[in-house]
This record gives sequence, C-alpha cells and structure tokens, in this order.
Amino acid sequence: MRKLTYFIACSIDGFIGGPDGDASFMMPFVDEEFLAFLTAEYPETMATHGRRALGLDDLPNKRFDTVVQGRASYDLALKEGITSPYAHLREYVASRTLVPSPDPKVEIVSTDLVGRVRELKAEDSPLGIYLCGGSVVAGELIDEIDELVIKTYPVVLGTGMPMFGSGFEVSRFALDSVRAFGNGVLVRTYGRKR
Repeated sequence: MRKLTYFIACSIDGFIGGPDGDASFMMPFVDEEFLAFLTAEYPETMATHGRRALGLDDLPNKRFDTVVQGRASYDLALKEGITSPYAHLREYVASRTLVPSPDPKVEIVSTDLVGRVRELKAEDSPLGIYLCGGSVVAGELIDEIDELVIKTYPVVLGTGMPMFGSGFEVSRFALDSVRAFGNGVLVRTYGRKR
C-alpha cells in the first residue's frame, strides 16, 4: 500500500496561509540551506516551473510520483497561466466546480475524493502520493493520511487558514524526526499511529 504524505508549510501557530490563503510570507525562508534540503530530499514537491527556473528540471522523483491538491491550491497556478504545475508527477485536483480540466495531464476529482485516493494508494508503485494542499482537502482526507511532513516557519499569524479544515476529531501521529535549519525553520516528520 502506498503512503499519502501531507507535505505542508505552516506558521508556528499552525496556519498554512492568511485568512485569504496567501502564504507568500513563507518565501523569504527558502534560503540556500533550506533549498538544498528540498532539492536533495523532496525534489518533486517543487513545482515544475520553479524547478526549471532553478535548473533542476532533470531531478528524478525521489519520494512521490503522484500529487493531489485542492482547487484553491491549483488556482494559484492557474492565475499564473500554468495548467500543469506538477508536470513531473501524475496530477489530481479535487474540485466540484472545475469541469472540464484545463489540462489533459490534470485529472479533476469531482466526487468521492476518498475513494479515488484509496485507489491511488492501492496501486503498485515504490513511490508515494504527495498531498499538496489545501486545508479543506486535507480535512477530507485526514483518515487517509499516513505521514505528515510539516515545514514550520518561525512566524505567528494569529489567524488564517488552518492545516486541516475539518471538524474536531483526534487523529494520532508519532514523531519520527525533527530537523532544524539556521533560518529558524523546523521540518517535523510524523507517521500515522494505526
């Protein structure tokens, strides 16, 4: 069974963006040390256009071959005219309103997201599934998430878009590792306790 990994950036107080979803405040923390870590450990989590700009387009996928993201997350790319933001992965976008897909490489999942993710997890592949965001999709898929990789940036927002847009439910995870960077960023990895 393949793992679904929620690889997400957040503030110290657990918000993945401001009230409007803006997360641009996190960009200054992607310095040389942190970018080297992302390039070495999670190269496929960088959007294709960003990889090309950095001359990293030829990096092989190390952990994931599939990405699932929500409509709001996907809309960030669409606003820039990018219809396939993760062209180096199989792309799925959860949306009840975006039909048809603006790109033949992007499959829109308009019904039964949990069922579709379970099908993807059942596939035979050595690589996992990257849950890119956002809040509502993560909340809907909370029971399917096998691993959390949380990049915590040294800022407090006070309010904003939570990591999980769902009702109250206790879901247990075990801390696997913590890595600290000179810029104050922490990367914590948790495995699902089942």
